Amino acid sequence: MGENLERLNENLARIEDLSKRLVTALGARKPGDAGLEGPGQDLMMKAGMAMWQEALTNPAKMMERQAQYWGQALTHYMEVQKELAQGHLTLEQAEDLPGDKRFANPLWKTHPYFNFVKNQYLISAETMRKAVAELEGLTPRDKRRVEFFASQMIDLFSPTNYLATNPDALERAVETEGESLVKGLENLVRDLEARHGEILPVLADPKAFTVGENLATAKGSVVYRNEMMELIQYAPTTEEVHKTPLIVFPPWINKFYILDLKPQNSLIRWIVDQGYTLFVVSWKNPDASYAATGFETYIEEGYLKAIDVACEITGEKQVNAVGYCVAGTTLALTLALKAKRGQSRVNSATFFTTLTDFTDQGEFTPFLDDDFVDAIERQVDEAGYLDSYYMSKTFSYLRAKDLVYGPAVRSYMMGEAPPAFDLLYWNGDSTNLPGKMTVQYLRGLCQANGFAEDGFELMGERLHVSDVKLPICAIACETDHIAAWKDSFRGMVQMGSKDKTFILSESGHIAGIVNPPSKKKYGHWRGPEVIGTPAAWKEAATYHEGSWWPHWDSWLSPRSGEMIPARTPGSDGYPVLCDAPGTYVAESVTG
Repeated sequence: MGENLERLNENLARIEDLSKRLVTALGARKPGDAGLEGPGQDLMMKAGMAMWQEALTNPAKMMERQAQYWGQALTHYMEVQKELAQGHLTLEQAEDLPGDKRFANPLWKTHPYFNFVKNQYLISAETMRKAVAELEGLTPRDKRRVEFFASQMIDLFSPTNYLATNPDALERAVETEGESLVKGLENLVRDLEARHGEILPVLADPKAFTVGENLATAKGSVVYRNEMMELIQYAPTTEEVHKTPLIVFPPWINKFYILDLKPQNSLIRWIVDQGYTLFVVSWKNPDASYAATGFETYIEEGYLKAIDVACEITGEKQVNAVGYCVAGTTLALTLALKAKRGQSRVNSATFFTTLTDFTDQGEFTPFLDDDFVDAIERQVDEAGYLDSYYMSKTFSYLRAKDLVYGPAVRSYMMGEAPPAFDLLYWNGDSTNLPGKMTVQYLRGLCQANGFAEDGFELMGERLHVSDVKLPICAIACETDHIAAWKDSFRGMVQMGSKDKTFILSESGHIAGIVNPPSKKKYGHWRGPEVIGTPAAWKEAATYHEGSWWPHWDSWLSPRSGEMIPARTPGSDGYPVLCDAPGTYVAESVTG
């Protein structure tokens, strides 16, 4: 008894201290941040007017929907009362959403209280989805946005998100005599303090990994550095290498070591093992001093400079280039620019999950209307850059159940520590975006779709995706929610090259690319000419088990020249500056 009382007093003292820190952390939230959190009033007015118009023109439909909802809810309530009076529970269960792990606890089916709460939630959620789906009077774009924000509300109000209606959290609290709730409060305060008052759960143990020690350990050297990037040349692992060097441009939204997490799934190591002289760009994490940095600077001081340095170190006239995500979009802009200027230092280009045609903005549609973009523009005008937090939050809410609410429940209600998961650690190690580049991307590419339509004005030229005429290979991912494969395909169709290869990998934006042959996990489609519609291409394509990496090697190898003695990093003109992964990858810039 004495031990329990002492423990209780200790927990009460911890709670008092944590409560004070909680208030302080919440007070650190910037008032201007609210503009980036939800849809503008214009959209809400449109949705409200559409519902009001429906009520006026078709009141029977609305009444029928309401009657159906109340009928289902009341019937379920009466059935619960009847079953309880009989002393047992044998109710038919409302159908869970496919793949929904939130209601795995048996108490959701066997306990009258949790069974009632769960089924009422599922009935309400389905009613709300149907109401929005049947809403008329909105443009397809506005309807898509309303559906997205409705789904966000449905996910938010899941009973699993609240202590009183989460059997897992309540069981854990009883088992630990409340210790789990105190630890959960500690986790919440920790995240709030780290995020300046914003709630976004940490997904991975930040102490479990160190870049350069147990992540990004492939042998190599930084051979060039400027204010935009460090250029890493990797040490050879074969006696001979292809004559034409290969340079990879990763996205600057996250850090490059997604391509070198562990030895067994490192694309960087695999490329080197196939006999390529490999260069990889590690981008600078920008702060307010980069406010005026736009695509022009990324191209001049990033792409063109890296290509020149790689050519000078190896003594070659050309390189093969790879661009991943937004870095692939910028590689396409660079190639269009070089074509306009009659320059050619790139022999072939490979695009990983790259968009060049933004006609359909997919799951990002809710975030690309003026209400959001205006708020982002105000934010970058004030700060000089877009804080990495906003990008992380946007990506997370595209998969809110898995990346927001699920981790929040485990961390804040169950008191669990974040897992030691390398991919999630990398996901949280995001970078800021320069102010000018952010606006150029959102306004000129996403909203205006300039590169695929009337042309994108850049560096004195009007660039169009059709200006890309060299041999290209594009890899897209079937379930990619960031760069949808059908949109990637449409952009590749418009490129002016006569030598095009398209590969569709299973899985998503990361797992579909970081898919080593040794795992034999995800397959891919390849085969027909890159023309027509995405659906027609896939129907005619041939499915192959296993990773697409070997097939890409068979495409790249004939375009990489003869085999020559392996090269060591650097040269007389470009001496080694430090070991890989370099210094820029370790930088963290906070607002």
